[in-house]
Amino acid sequence: MPLDSPPLEGRHEQARWTLLAVVSVVLAFLGAWLLESAIPRHIVIASGLRDGMYHQYAQRYKDILARHGVTVEERMTGGAEENARLLKDPNSGVDVAFLHGGVVRASDGGLLVMLAALYYEPLWIFYRDSAAHEHFDDFRHRRLAVGAPGSGVRAFMEPLLEANGITSLNTELVPLVNLDAIRALQAGKVDVVFLVGPAQFPAIWQALHDPDLKLLSLARAEAYQRRFSYIKKMTLPPGAIDFEQHIPEKEVKLIGTKAMLVSRDGLSPAIINLLHEAARELHGKQGFFEGDDEFPNTALVDLPVSTDADRHHRFGPSVLHRYLPFTLAAYLERLIVLLLPVVFVIVPLTNLLPRIYRWRVRSRIYHWYGELTLLERDVRTREGELPIEKWLVDLDRIEQSAARIRAPLSYASEAYTLREHVGLVRRAVMAKARGAEPDAAPDPREIRRQGARSHVNRS
Repeated sequence: MPLDSPPLEGRHEQARWTLLAVVSVVLAFLGAWLLESAIPRHIVIASGLRDGMYHQYAQRYKDILARHGVTVEERMTGGAEENARLLKDPNSGVDVAFLHGGVVRASDGGLLVMLAALYYEPLWIFYRDSAAHEHFDDFRHRRLAVGAPGSGVRAFMEPLLEANGITSLNTELVPLVNLDAIRALQAGKVDVVFLVGPAQFPAIWQALHDPDLKLLSLARAEAYQRRFSYIKKMTLPPGAIDFEQHIPEKEVKLIGTKAMLVSRDGLSPAIINLLHEAARELHGKQGFFEGDDEFPNTALVDLPVSTDADRHHRFGPSVLHRYLPFTLAAYLERLIVLLLPVVFVIVPLTNLLPRIYRWRVRSRIYHWYGELTLLERDVRTREGELPIEKWLVDLDRIEQSAARIRAPLSYASEAYTLREHVGLVRRAVMAKARGAEPDAAPDPREIRRQGARSHVNRS
């Protein structure tokens, strides 16, 4: 502002904090708008067939997430293999899906990540023969219900059958699954049924309680665990299913894998945390094969583990999620992540702005000091014909420019000193014009230093 209208003391300091407050408020409102729209309120989960466990669990996840304001839309499918295909397609609309080990090959996983392993899914092999069997290849040249294309059973069985030399060329592979497969076995339309799932699965539970059906105990269960990384050997003790009916009558060796919640990489961390807590509620209890609190976990099955899911599993829900509603906690978490970098930028910037301002004000004053110094030197050293008129015109121009400099009160002394120095040089010019020795004018640099020292002392 003009020197004859000094600003209020501390105006630049007030402006600094006003700027910080305004920027913070604007960023907070902008962040609120962006984050509110970014917090997912609706997800699509791919389950399975209507008579399958994935469908039943999808309904329970739907109820739990609804308590937190998130709508879950279930998309029923033909099974785990179709679920994997939907997840790989970014245009399918599916966000999360139930899968189990052995469905997706490591080389075909793409951007799929495991959010949590949920429970064990044994492979159950039922048959009607009177003879006892212990190996897969005992069923070569028979009719095997290995699941429909797109089902998880089919995807899980194909590499196992191939390893035992069982193909469609030497064995009839019937595309039946779940209850349809069990009814076909009971009716004698197929000889063997392969099912993958927990013991509570309706088709498996019915087959276990059918006295005419036998459950295969695999003699080489340990070998399968060593050959296939996603397979685990399991043991079903006598009477574990039903003490009264002695089911099973003797120990059964099984192999199986784990059920998983899977998504594309990049799913909202807030939704991942919510799904983990729902999984803990649904799958945290002891089962026929699961230990108490063993699931959910993030131990590797055959897909890479989501870093957000692993972090949540290791450290649990954040303090915000423990004490606040989901939407509010998710909003505050995102707001903190957004504002922290901004604070680290804005605060140093508010300290830097006054320095830039001071440099700008002084640079305007020092510019004319530099020009005046050159003119004063010319006055002192010039001999012969003297350009008196040009000197005076230059001095008028410098003086008028100095008068127009806008500076806060704290820099007024430097501007006034410049104008006084212009007067000193003008007197030296006039003395030179009269032919007298010019008065010893103070060195402009010394005047500038004195002005700077006076400014520091006042500060």
